[in-house]
Amino acid sequence: QVQLVEFGGGLVQAGDSVRLSCAASGGAFSTYGLGWFRQAPGKDREFVAAIIWSTSRTYYAESVKGRFTISRDNAKNTVYLQMNNLKPGDTAVYYCAAGVVGRAYLTGWFSETDFNSWGQGTQVTVSS
Repeated sequence: QVQLVEFGGGLVQAGDSVRLSCAASGGAFSTYGLGWFRQAPGKDREFVAAIIWSTSRTYYAESVKGRFTISRDNAKNTVYLQMNNLKPGDTAVYYCAAGVVGRAYLTGWFSETDFNSWGQGTQVTVSS
């Protein structure tokens, strides 16, 4: 079972940048994809970005394209989410997730069911 621990987040102002980290352990990541989801108050959890560990191919939700960047560091078994030009609408709890690469990586359409390991979440609050 893969274990995931998120770091980063906090309270920032609109236009600021934040980098989230997700330390992964307990898996053979060569067959895995890792992703970030977020959940705002009163809303469903939504996909933000994903990366195939072996190839570094990346995927993004339309709402964050051009502002967020997902990347990974093999040596540290860590996935990052660099978030630039943050907006109040980005306020949410951000979750790191991991799962074996499957059909979603062909279609680019991700849901929670494409991942079976989750971190505890980290809060990002963007004030206007």
